[in-house]
Amino acid sequence: MNVTILGIESSCDDTSAAVIENGYLLSNRIANQQVHKEYGGVVPELASRAHQQNIVPVVDAALKEAGRSLADISAIAYTRGPGLMGALLVGSSFSKGLSMALNVPLIDINHLHAHILSVFIVRNKNEKRFPGFPFLCLLVSGGHTQLVVMKNHLTMEIIGQTIDDAAGEAFDKCAKVMGLPYPGGPLIDELARQGDPHAYTFAKAVVKGLDFSFSGLKTSFLYFLRDRLHENKAFINDHKHDLCASLQETIIDSLMQKLIMAAKETGINDIAIAGGVSANSGLREAVNRLGARKDWRVYIPAMQYATDNAAMIAITGYYKYLNGQFSSQQMTPIARFDHL
Repeated sequence: MNVTILGIESSCDDTSAAVIENGYLLSNRIANQQVHKEYGGVVPELASRAHQQNIVPVVDAALKEAGRSLADISAIAYTRGPGLMGALLVGSSFSKGLSMALNVPLIDINHLHAHILSVFIVRNKNEKRFPGFPFLCLLVSGGHTQLVVMKNHLTMEIIGQTIDDAAGEAFDKCAKVMGLPYPGGPLIDELARQGDPHAYTFAKAVVKGLDFSFSGLKTSFLYFLRDRLHENKAFINDHKHDLCASLQETIIDSLMQKLIMAAKETGINDIAIAGGVSANSGLREAVNRLGARKDWRVYIPAMQYATDNAAMIAITGYYKYLNGQFSSQQMTPIARFDHL
């Protein structure tokens, strides 16, 4: 009997639906919201309204691409959190209603857990290359930076995390200081490719253990630009590529230092990265270089599964389905999680 999971993701500004059957991805559809660009960031009320408009056509498109109907669905997996409450409510309410209508189980998913399991998304047997357990994952996103030991698909332990800003937040805030349009992180990555990563030096926080800190970097970057702009009003435009490259190098180096420490302390050589910032080309290259040097087995999700998507929700739902971990209709969305 086939296990067919419909995954629904609505944590922020992307409405997504995906179908996974017996562990293989059949479809993954995403509707982006362009309206937020003119505001320089995601506007929660606009995001929730757009989710309401997009969710039915996106689910319909995912089912058609998969060649499946609602009658084929074994369970519905949806993002419970963390995320924007209004956005989460749209996805959870839709999923609950559809679950009742189809009389199939409902599976709530932690968005961060799903990012980690994105390394298990495959479309066919030829793509199978999965990390063994336990494996170490560097989870890097706009709101979270964590080092997580995955003991199995559903059991994990956080061994390090940021004590203030996340790495993705540092990218976005520094991009805003430079006057780059939203979203700033991908633009920094693009501009950095033409710059000198050693042109400028910015502060790196010294934090004991495996925890991270990026608020000091943001302040250092702000003061550096303030002083240079006092001397030259066109400094940012004149040195944009080098600024982006040096900023990116600083953030990635901080991440790699802690990842090396974590791998040494745990003795784990199966290393993964996940989360929205795992789409950063500099980070992907840095982990692969380290992996070759340290003899790590490195696992990075395909680019289309690095950012928010329903495929990662569906694959997490698949493993929870196999383990009989279902949720009730009474379960409510959570904007912030204190744990994985």
